[in-house]
Amino acid sequence: MSATASAPRGTPHPEFRLGWKVLLAAMLGVAFGASPIPFNTIGFFAGPLNAEFGWSRAEIFAGVTIFGILASLLAPVFGSLADRYGVRPVALWSLAAFALTFALFGAMPATLYGYYAIWFLVGLVGIGSTPVTWSRAVNLWFFRHRGLALGITLVGTSLAAMILPPLTVWLIESFGWRIAYAAIALLPLLVALPVGFLLFREPRPEERPPQIAAGSSGGVLPGATLGEAFRDYRFWLMFVSIAAVAFAYGGAHINMQQILADHAISREQAATVMSVLGLSILVGRILTGMLLDRFWAPIVVLPILSLPAVSCWLLADAGLTLQLAMVAAFLLGFAAGAESDLIAYLAGRYFGMRHYGKIYGMLYMPFGIASAISPLVYGRVRDVTGHYDPILYVAAGCFVFGAVILLALGRYPAVPGQRAA
Repeated sequence: MSATASAPRGTPHPEFRLGWKVLLAAMLGVAFGASPIPFNTIGFFAGPLNAEFGWSRAEIFAGVTIFGILASLLAPVFGSLADRYGVRPVALWSLAAFALTFALFGAMPATLYGYYAIWFLVGLVGIGSTPVTWSRAVNLWFFRHRGLALGITLVGTSLAAMILPPLTVWLIESFGWRIAYAAIALLPLLVALPVGFLLFREPRPEERPPQIAAGSSGGVLPGATLGEAFRDYRFWLMFVSIAAVAFAYGGAHINMQQILADHAISREQAATVMSVLGLSILVGRILTGMLLDRFWAPIVVLPILSLPAVSCWLLADAGLTLQLAMVAAFLLGFAAGAESDLIAYLAGRYFGMRHYGKIYGMLYMPFGIASAISPLVYGRVRDVTGHYDPILYVAAGCFVFGAVILLALGRYPAVPGQRAA
């Protein structure tokens, strides 16, 4: 009999003692998967690609948009595969495929169509190496400390944001952009994949937290089907909230350096502001995760997702200073960290784990698509009006709207996946 099964009644389930290995593997899988690597490196490759091929920056960044939209559309497919065949094979095979396709950039031909074709391949195989899969296993290992565990898992994207920019710059300057692409592709192959192969798995029934095990029948996890989720108004509240907040945040993040430049803030000062933003994402994920374990999720995220509206007003103010820009960046990053935790947490608590992959994948879709489209909308507004103020005011409204509508979710169901009354 396992230690978990033989634990006396009332003894706290040792979630971290049992699940820390899986948590470590998931964090590294997220860090070096298809979620952070493309977005944290494309800006540094834009200059060399422009210099060698003459492509505009708009043409270069369009590759990330292709990847983001395709990956978002395929998220429910990979989530369904994880539900059916287990999360381990889906996550590890997708991680390996992502690394190999990303390395193809180092050998790409001097044609824009070839460049876009590789981005298409990355989107086609890479989404299984994102939180869509890793978070399923974490949700199954943790319940009482699920919010904190998901926050630690998603800290992987913050680690990538700190590691990848200086590493990419050094690789390009030392070996050229083609070798840099291949070297970055080694991170998932040589770091995340071996650790995942050794440590990552779903828990056996007797290893599951009692709150999950109690709702299981014959080893089958409790939870709603995708069709049942579609018929539940709470799913669509989450869907709309995620889309609104992702649209508001994505464009502000990607265009931040240009927003600051419009206020005569130097590149060196802008780099400091971006460092504050990256740090706040990390803090936001851990702190939000801890609060989710103690309080009702909509109350936790109401101030966290509303405060970035203040950031938008600060960034639109003609009197923006470096100090105020750092405050704005901190509030924006804090919200980004909170929203990533929230998607995985709400999907598990309201709809259960039986079809978690499908449901999470559908909720990831508005996040990915809105994040991919938003930077283009921000840039278009800047081109037409000469400044970002109109879209920043729209974004402020989106942040508040996305936070407030979650209050209508109601209490957590007694049995995950149970329809709302």
